Amino acid sequence: MRGIADTSAQDVALAPKSRRTRHIIGGSSLLVVLIGMWFAIPMVSRWSSGSATVPLDRLRIAEVVRADLVRDVSVQGRVVAAVSPTLYAPAAGTIDLRVEAGASVAQAQVLAVIDSPELENQLKQAEATLEEQSMELERQRIESRQLALEKRKSADLADVALVAAKREMRRAEDANERGVIPVIDYEKAKDELRNAELAHAHAVADADLFDERLTFELKASGFSRDRQQLLVDELRRQVEQLSMRSPVDGIVGDLLVEQRAAVSRDTPVMAVVDLSRFEIDAQIPESYADDLAIGMQAEITLGNHRYAGQLVAVSPEIVSSQVRSRIRFTEDTPPNLRQNQRLTTRILLDERPAVLTLQRGQFLETGGGRVAYVLTDNDTAVRRDIAVGGRSLGAVEILSGLEEGDRVIISSIDSFRGADTVLITD
Repeated sequence: MRGIADTSAQDVALAPKSRRTRHIIGGSSLLVVLIGMWFAIPMVSRWSSGSATVPLDRLRIAEVVRADLVRDVSVQGRVVAAVSPTLYAPAAGTIDLRVEAGASVAQAQVLAVIDSPELENQLKQAEATLEEQSMELERQRIESRQLALEKRKSADLADVALVAAKREMRRAEDANERGVIPVIDYEKAKDELRNAELAHAHAVADADLFDERLTFELKASGFSRDRQQLLVDELRRQVEQLSMRSPVDGIVGDLLVEQRAAVSRDTPVMAVVDLSRFEIDAQIPESYADDLAIGMQAEITLGNHRYAGQLVAVSPEIVSSQVRSRIRFTEDTPPNLRQNQRLTTRILLDERPAVLTLQRGQFLETGGGRVAYVLTDNDTAVRRDIAVGGRSLGAVEILSGLEEGDRVIISSIDSFRGADTVLITD
């Protein structure tokens, strides 16, 4: 019976390896492990120390520098005429327009005339009343002089009677001393002198008092006439205003009424635009409202040229998160400006020299302006509490928490989740 063949014929006996070879292989393996640990330990340390990991290419980094911080705001403004008065109908009547919309006009040029028979009739009546009162005042003055003359005549006659009474008294005294006149005649002469003195005094006083009364009455009549004169002057002014004149040199805007239309008092008729004086009407974000103040300097850009301006008006109310303001050119007005033209305006809010500044970024909003992450030498970012001051369009003032030369992450820090340290990977 034949046996089953096996693989014994294929087996080859190997000589056992020496101990030296095994030691070399073991040592090499240990060296490789140690070298791996040498490079892995710092990486593991960084990974263990960082609470979050963020790729470097997703971050924006800026350096803290010392520089002048100029706080300003740049807005789009609309060119408007500084003077653009609207003319209103001074009285009710029928209007006669003398110009067309867009016509160039000069100051004091008649733009429209209102036909108001009622007002003209009132003026004529007032003038007639004034003439009547003036004539009455002149008549009263003549009559007063006549009456005053009669009073003075009575006083003069009383003076003559007094002189005669004094003369008779001297004659009676002389006769009484000689004893050739009865005592009763002497007493009668004394009474007549006394009567003459009283009559003269009363006549003079009556004449003076009458002069005062006449003066008072003439003054009262004069006041009445002056009051009527003021009424006439006012009506004349109103009649003159029926010819509506341009208050400035410029052009006529839109006509607000039709030709020969019946208008009531204070009806808007037209606007006149003064094209020689322009201002910028700008809407400024609400966040800058507390910083705005009249008199701030501004810079207005038109093409490649910049013109100086000044903030001259700030609205006291906020509408749609905007504050309305007016900026006026302080130097020469740019040529060829047009109404409603859009211009860029930069308003200088504040200027702080040689302060720590950092480029603005989303870290201000995401960190509330109180937190920043500073890069260290071992590719980690460390959280720091900071305080910021004034802000410009491109930079923010650093009050505390950072030093000059610090490299700060200025992009959004939402992904850091408030970690104290963040690992930055390539």
